[in-house]
Amino acid sequence: MTMWVFGYGSLLWNPGFPVARSEVATLQGYARSFCMTSIHHRGTTEAPGLVLALDEVAGSQCQGLALAVTSGAEEETLAYLRERELVSSAYLERDLMVDLHSGAAVQAVTYVIDPHHAQYCGGMALEKQAQIIATAVGGRGPNTEYLYNTAEHLSEIGLGDAELEWLMRRVRQITG
Repeated sequence: MTMWVFGYGSLLWNPGFPVARSEVATLQGYARSFCMTSIHHRGTTEAPGLVLALDEVAGSQCQGLALAVTSGAEEETLAYLRERELVSSAYLERDLMVDLHSGAAVQAVTYVIDPHHAQYCGGMALEKQAQIIATAVGGRGPNTEYLYNTAEHLSEIGLGDAELEWLMRRVRQITG
């Protein structure tokens, strides 16, 4: 059976595991937003950045990519994803159904935000998000790079995200 992973942020452009194929997919009941502070990858404890997470919101949906893990690499992929995504326990690992663009529905490993975790920051104004993203830097680099790569990749695959595109324009204004 194929192991699927749902990518909606950095997994779109940097999966870090062998992908046999990818397909546009939709996850119902969750919204992508910068609702998680980043104290490891895109910020520090002293100056947290922001990363995308899936916030459970009734009636919403998130479009991203369903990534099929190359056969034989399932165990190492899951170990890698857990090390990468569960670094601070702000994400919860879930097996959720996603609708593939081709019409099939598959179960995919998906990382969603724990709304009770200290790093949860849902509902933050876009301008405040832009101010944080413009200056934060963490172990994997500048927060701006994370925003730009994600927004540009979504646009390239035909899934432009209006909020991310607004943030990208605003952050570029702030950083000159």
